[in-house]
Amino acid sequence: MVKIIYCWLLCVCAGLYFYVEESATAQAPVPVDPHIHVAVDLVQLNVAVTDTRGNYVTGLQPSDFAIVEDKIPQKIATFGEGNEPVRRLTDAPLSKSDVDSASGSESGDSRERMSAADLSGAVSGANVFVLFDTSNYMYRGFVFAQDAISDFIRSLESADRIAFYSYSRDLSRAARLTSERSQVLRGVRTTVAGDDAALYNCLLLTVKDAAQTPGRKVIIVFSNGPDNASIVPPEDVAELAQSTGTAIYMVSTEQAQLEPISTAVFERMTAATGGKAYFARSWKEEQRAFASIRDDLAHLYSLSYYPQPNPNKGWRSITVKLTSDRMKKYHVRTRNGYRLLASRSSKVDTAMATSPQ
Repeated sequence: MVKIIYCWLLCVCAGLYFYVEESATAQAPVPVDPHIHVAVDLVQLNVAVTDTRGNYVTGLQPSDFAIVEDKIPQKIATFGEGNEPVRRLTDAPLSKSDVDSASGSESGDSRERMSAADLSGAVSGANVFVLFDTSNYMYRGFVFAQDAISDFIRSLESADRIAFYSYSRDLSRAARLTSERSQVLRGVRTTVAGDDAALYNCLLLTVKDAAQTPGRKVIIVFSNGPDNASIVPPEDVAELAQSTGTAIYMVSTEQAQLEPISTAVFERMTAATGGKAYFARSWKEEQRAFASIRDDLAHLYSLSYYPQPNPNKGWRSITVKLTSDRMKKYHVRTRNGYRLLASRSSKVDTAMATSPQ
């Protein structure tokens, strides 16, 4: 009997000990990292400058450009021309996440620093997504369009990476983003004409794919007719492209130009994103359109900036001007703004979110 009482007392004492230990642990203050980790986003711009005759203006310097976001002057962080290495201009630290977040991609919490060489590799060159209309609009001239696209792919700079997609009612990712030209050309040659055209549905998916890629992003659409199967409005596609820094170029045939609504939409969408629209009446004009896009990519200036404090959490307008009076007659083409997506918001360490900053 004594042994039983003794064992019972030991169990009671042990239970009290663990209860006190758990209470002390629960009430102990959780150590808080005194540092606030904020990921800063870069806004990247592809800027084309042409004279009154439409010729590209080359050799400009960072001091020749002035960037304004919502009437707030911005300081250029990086600068480059064509496919040349991008130069870092500010003292602000650049992390790998900063480059990944350029033009709207999610920045993440990584604070790994990038060397100048890493930055140049991430931003120089273009990531080109070719989106080819394989709908039933393309029964005529299908082979000629394939030839024009193939010639364009062969002619791009070696620094550029290319993806080839096709669309009718659905999107087909025939060749993912790669520097291997042969792989992309195989994707072009295996396409066949088919169903109705859901251009805006498939273009939206292509923009989302491009948004996952750091650096310069360009989508080149070859379309032979209007959209007759999409449920996504073109305005939504254009806004997402603007907000992710993706320029859209459209090469359309005379058949597409016969539809006034499609013509107006193509022109508005390309202008809003910093691209251009072309309407080709023959396969030779298609080739010239692709050659013009290639030249455009080779002459774009790459500018980026860290946005200055701005209370606007919605659409932000961007204006790029040339500073010299002698350059006032030149034409500047770039995207006209972006919407502050949730992924663009600066991220604060969770433990500090409830503490005074």
